[in-house]
Amino acid sequence: MHGSNAIVLPVRRDGVPLALRMTMPDKRKADEVRALRFWNGRGTVRLLEADAGMGASLLERLDGQRSLAQLPLEDAVPVIAKLMRRLAVPAPPDVTSTASIVQGQIDTMPAEWERLGRPFNRSVLDDALSAAIPLRETSSNLAVNGDLHFEQVLAGERESWLAVDPVLLRGDIEYDLARILWSRLDEMARNEDIRHWFNVIITAAGLERDRARAWVIFRAVDYWLWGLDYGLTEDPKRCERLVGVFGADQPRG
Repeated sequence: MHGSNAIVLPVRRDGVPLALRMTMPDKRKADEVRALRFWNGRGTVRLLEADAGMGASLLERLDGQRSLAQLPLEDAVPVIAKLMRRLAVPAPPDVTSTASIVQGQIDTMPAEWERLGRPFNRSVLDDALSAAIPLRETSSNLAVNGDLHFEQVLAGERESWLAVDPVLLRGDIEYDLARILWSRLDEMARNEDIRHWFNVIITAAGLERDRARAWVIFRAVDYWLWGLDYGLTEDPKRCERLVGVFGADQPRG
């Protein structure tokens, strides 16, 4: 099996089925190894051995044909929401914080908006920048998976569902809520459906509602710009829809 930046081979060691993941030996690989060692199988695939310099990881075998993306929303959403909370254990102090990510993006988003030809109303950008103000600081030192979505959670034997390819951050658990929503937004026909699943995640993961809403707005606009810059066509539309549902002039319930 392979994705956009790695290949995974089924292997055995002493008769035990495992998975050998090979990717480019870069900083991203080293960060992934650190993340897996940190969580050590708590809600994530278990890492047995790794050589970051070779770009190689030996992992427990999961079912690559079964992910949360294949389950109905009513089954998949509570699972991923509870996983958000389960991963939220105290993080190492030197890990990148969600607050610093926001600060960096605030400084560059206006210029990106200009460079891309002002692709949406300035009010949308201002809404995102306003939503980001309280996110520049966080009192949380909890671990956050900065790349959590339904396709990244696979079926396992040790546990029913385990995250793969995690990105270890520190700070607000609400950080990647927008990605969780936009990754299956096409299945949410009505805006009321989006608000419903937002509320389900808030409850199941124990998130702060206003902070979660702010993260959705900020991350949606940030990804909207990124998607346009890389020539994406569908994801910017999904981000636009999220902003329409959670923007400043929309009800907060």
